[in-house]
Amino acid sequence: MSVVLNSGRRKWLQAARQCCSVAMLLSILALLAVPTTAESERAPCATQAPQKQAFFGDLHVHTRYSLDASTQGTRTTPAQAYQFAQGKNIGIQPWTQDGKAQRSLQLSRPLDFAMVSDHAELIGEVYMCNTPEFEGYSSWQCLIYRHWSRGAFYLFNYMATIEQSHLGQCGDDDAVCLRAALQPWQETQQAAEDFYDRSAQCEFTTFVGYEWTGMDSSNGGNLHRNVVFRNAEVPRLPASFIDEPAPHLLWDSLRDNCNDSGTGCDSLVIPHNSNYSAGSMFTGLTDDGAPMNAEYAASRARFEPLVEIMQHKGASECYFEVGVTEDELCAFEQLPKDNIAGFNDPPTPDTGFVRKVLVDGLVIENELGINPYQFGVIASTDTHLGTPGAAREDLFLGHGGAGVSAEKEIPLGLPDELIYNPGGLAVLWAHENSRDALFDAMRRREAYGTSGPRIISRFFAGWDFPEDLCRSPNRIERAYAGGVPMGSILPNGLGAQARPTFLVTASQDAGTPTTPGTPLQRLQVIKGWVDTSGQRHERVVDVAGNADNGAAVDLQSCATSGSGFTDLCTVWVDEDFDPSERAYYYSRAVENPTCRWSQRMCASAGVNCALPDTISEGYEGCCVAEHRPVVQERAWSSPIWYSPASAPGSAALGLARFQ
Repeated sequence: MSVVLNSGRRKWLQAARQCCSVAMLLSILALLAVPTTAESERAPCATQAPQKQAFFGDLHVHTRYSLDASTQGTRTTPAQAYQFAQGKNIGIQPWTQDGKAQRSLQLSRPLDFAMVSDHAELIGEVYMCNTPEFEGYSSWQCLIYRHWSRGAFYLFNYMATIEQSHLGQCGDDDAVCLRAALQPWQETQQAAEDFYDRSAQCEFTTFVGYEWTGMDSSNGGNLHRNVVFRNAEVPRLPASFIDEPAPHLLWDSLRDNCNDSGTGCDSLVIPHNSNYSAGSMFTGLTDDGAPMNAEYAASRARFEPLVEIMQHKGASECYFEVGVTEDELCAFEQLPKDNIAGFNDPPTPDTGFVRKVLVDGLVIENELGINPYQFGVIASTDTHLGTPGAAREDLFLGHGGAGVSAEKEIPLGLPDELIYNPGGLAVLWAHENSRDALFDAMRRREAYGTSGPRIISRFFAGWDFPEDLCRSPNRIERAYAGGVPMGSILPNGLGAQARPTFLVTASQDAGTPTTPGTPLQRLQVIKGWVDTSGQRHERVVDVAGNADNGAAVDLQSCATSGSGFTDLCTVWVDEDFDPSERAYYYSRAVENPTCRWSQRMCASAGVNCALPDTISEGYEGCCVAEHRPVVQERAWSSPIWYSPASAPGSAALGLARFQ
């Protein structure tokens, strides 16, 4: 149900607020909700990109209605989050006693799209404990929330994730808390509606969505997922981990109350930061621990076409350990723990890193004929400040969540824990910037993620791309005509001697007049495959650029030096291809080295680790062994898959129509 109110109803409600309680108004608001079919009411976009355009956004944003954000002082509303995404300066915590923000943030470039994804769990309690007129405001639970915020964070989350329960102030059948949840959920929908550009300019797109926040209590593994709705037709309330305490129950709820409901509702689900999942996000089993079956695999493939490869709490691409993994770039933003609960367990190859899971999917497809892990990739911030797209290293003020709290005062020195980072951006290839076009890009997996920069990445596969395709002025048109883009399944080649060819391109972030982008260093293709004996393999190939280009960064000034590339393009042929083996391929574009956010602050504070007297209070982390002073930003494309025979599972699921 949509909650888009016409102007008459909105004015009536403003008058009604002067005479009615909040609880009564919530009931009235639910009755006044107006169903819509969103895209039928928008103007056609004036600008169309025949070969598609890269749109940059953030699909993982928390505001004041998320428990962890609110208990760290976040006051940003969903509407303010969208204003920030469009380039407006907003204030963030800490706050003075008279409510003035002591810090602020602003994007140097607006985003093309964004989605507020507040936690469904406890959203009613957060509203209840902040609204004096609402029943339950004076409960002992809300008193703890208002007077001991960190204690409330742990207590409330323990009940939601471990006990799958509310705290007791919700009444029979949790009716009070569910009624309280209506207001923030409706406000989230209204903000998405208000800031969605329905004009022909199509400058900014919003999505209604939320986060389903599950955890494996046996190991502290993160099971979190963001739910994205195509349009304004959404369920009355979001399904939470309390309501649906397993991924397949979430999919079932979305199937019954959205995708198959006949209302026009449509949704997809994005698992996020599997680097914190302790192996529980992608087990190769059903949620009940039984061997994977075709029905479960099909549901997963239907609802989860994407995975989040990068965010504030680390990168999930691949695992690195000296002597175990040859790809040193896998060490990028790897966290020292494998779980979100804080257990001191280091990551392992089985933690849930995307590259291994992609191979797991090939193995399962061999057995079941369906690949449950045939997902594309995006990145996002997971900001808990309500600041979508705030992923620049030089402007990082922390993101909250699991990081440093700034509820009461500005953090002294570094504003976040060293292990965390500014997060990344989601990029979608679409003909226009509209909900339908962007949602279809997500579903067909023509998407990629960056670690923050606005790198342009394209990746195509075919069987006969010419060697000189990069020199063709219409190379993208020819690539679409003669092959398939990222996120697709490569049809079988003609003849046993056929070899897949790949058009791999990337362009550096153009930057702004005051902050130019960083040149690219190299362009890579990563291949994973399973041979006929069931053995798993991976290979990383530098296909363009130069890993030894001499690029460097001065850690005291953060000035960069050395050559690099504005654009990289090549046609790469897999000469070792075996048509009998299932495989996936994706590209990785890597920038020259620059200072990480933490080193920028250390350098700005004059810290020189060789001179102890320069290490002022709050900057001790600049000189610990765990500190990573240099970063090489990057972009990861969604994979392209090859199967010895056409993939029956994917075709049966209707994915073929998106190729």
